[in-house]
Amino acid sequence: MATYLGIDLGTSALKALLVDEAGAALAQESAALTVQRPRPGWSEQAPDAWIAACMAALDALAARAPAAMAAVRGVGLSGQMHGATLLGADDRPLRPCMLWNDGRAEAHCAELEAAADFRGLAGNAVMAGFTAPKVAWVRAHEPEVFARIARVLLPKDYLRLALTGEAVSDPSDAAGTLWLDVGARTWSPALLAACGLDEAATPRLVEGSAVSGRLRPALAARWGMAQAPVVAGGAGDNAASACGVGAVRPGEGFVSLGTSGVLFLATAGFAPNPARGVHAFCHAGPGLWHQMGVILSAADSLSWLARALGRPPEAVAAMAAQADPATAPLFLPYLSGERTPHADAGLRGAFVGLDHAAGPEALARSVMEGVAFALADCAEALDGGAAGAVAGRPARAPSGPLHAVGGGARSDLWLRMIADATGLTLARPQGAEAGAALGAARLGLCAAEGEALQAVCAPAPAAEVVEPGPGADLAAERLARWRAALPASSF
Repeated sequence: MATYLGIDLGTSALKALLVDEAGAALAQESAALTVQRPRPGWSEQAPDAWIAACMAALDALAARAPAAMAAVRGVGLSGQMHGATLLGADDRPLRPCMLWNDGRAEAHCAELEAAADFRGLAGNAVMAGFTAPKVAWVRAHEPEVFARIARVLLPKDYLRLALTGEAVSDPSDAAGTLWLDVGARTWSPALLAACGLDEAATPRLVEGSAVSGRLRPALAARWGMAQAPVVAGGAGDNAASACGVGAVRPGEGFVSLGTSGVLFLATAGFAPNPARGVHAFCHAGPGLWHQMGVILSAADSLSWLARALGRPPEAVAAMAAQADPATAPLFLPYLSGERTPHADAGLRGAFVGLDHAAGPEALARSVMEGVAFALADCAEALDGGAAGAVAGRPARAPSGPLHAVGGGARSDLWLRMIADATGLTLARPQGAEAGAALGAARLGLCAAEGEALQAVCAPAPAAEVVEPGPGADLAAERLARWRAALPASSF
């Protein structure tokens, strides 16, 4: 029996998943990661912490499922996007990696927009969270570090370098740097030059379902593998999640409630809409692209409230059901700024309409509702992507229900809020927790066996379908008031 390994390098944990030829989960392990915030608006991790987490997770997986580990033929990688992993000539990190939710480079976005056609070629507005403005920040504030840059890698690709010795990326993740000509799926010399770089600083590109290299023999021996398996190009976390739930055909998509929130729709071509903060990226396989609306603090907003209340996030989410939905205050979930549709790293969160009656239950409901409303903004912004009723114009509707993935998707109440706010039908898939890791494993299978992405990534069966319900009218009324409260988030 052949097996396949998916490794998902997230922000808070690295997850490793073993699957069989049919994609059924055999075993999984994880290792926790922490984020450092040395100044307000900054968000960093040490790249070597990713390596340590990977080694710990795979050591545990090999101990737990040695027979399945021995049979691994293909490995796929998924990872948090946009992180600026700056390496010197010795391929060692020059500084901590600035993560996707680091907002320090906001002041450099306009200068990059003026320097090159990022919107036309990269298909996206320049936002502080992307890789390019982070490198511009280093160029301006840490010139001694900038002068030593030999290579810039994304987080999962630094992990690949350690696992295979190869400096490789894939178009789905590379699109999030803002250095990719997204329509052509190649690096753009003009966009790199705007940041003082050239193609020598970039990794080789392969499609996510193609072979990028092989696992180092010493590591294969460490984990008891019969042979050094191939390592697929892999994908950015959202494209990998789409592979995990089978959203690999135009019109298919998902809503993700992880640390960040995402409304994702696969497209047959490159379809940018930068004016509305929509991300237009390559998908994980050739000839396929996708659009995304992204909010920076989804489940992270609930985690913030849980820390403030001194209770577990699951307990706080359960409390929300006890609140009156008509009288709860409004919450603007911009704890780290926002992408879609505002493209403003300076926005900050706020409660609006607090009174003496607002207890923990009301605050919990407000936070979850605020995330649902932010996803409604994404639905409105997506070009042909989501709810035409919300957008006030005809839209190319999803081809079916959108899969609901991520830790927050385990909450029935939260999915109901999102369906009511966006007008979308959601389906909670079986095995949603494994989304990106499962997608990575499927890409590993494609690379090892030469299979097509659409043949391997079958749509996930739905465990439950959630449609807009009686709460939609109240949601629409509160959404209008929530949008009017936006100035409260500007300082």
